[in-house]
Amino acid sequence: MKQLFLAFLALAIIGLSCKKETQDCGTVNTTAPASEVEALRQYLDTNNITATEDPRGFFYVIQNAGSGNKPTICNAVQVGYTGKLTNGTVFDSSTSAGFYLSGLIPGWQEGIPLIAAGGSITLYIPPSLGYGGSAVGSIPANSILIFDINLQAVY
Repeated sequence: MKQLFLAFLALAIIGLSCKKETQDCGTVNTTAPASEVEALRQYLDTNNITATEDPRGFFYVIQNAGSGNKPTICNAVQVGYTGKLTNGTVFDSSTSAGFYLSGLIPGWQEGIPLIAAGGSITLYIPPSLGYGGSAVGSIPANSILIFDINLQAVY
């Protein structure tokens, strides 16, 4: 675990040493289809969940906005998270994991930058902003995903 953390830290430092102007991390411009947004809206309504709708088709609840810089698609982040299906089944969790935002599902790429380090958010992600029509591990194809995320650091 310590070696993994040191490797992640080294990658983050290398990434930070590059000039932002020359980095091409891609852009985030995925929008969920109306049918998926409506299905997600129905889930939230049925479960009396009040969440903010993002124009790209996911919903979110910010528990804590955090402070400092918010990440961009070019940043690496350290997060604690729990991922669940709408039936409550937890499919993944970690108390601390590092990722480059550009390598994550679109729902994370678009949702995590809404908070800063120290912040926490719950993301309600429609299938097209998650894993779409592909089953991944214990996640069935076309699943709505729910993530509770604590943004620990931005690199």
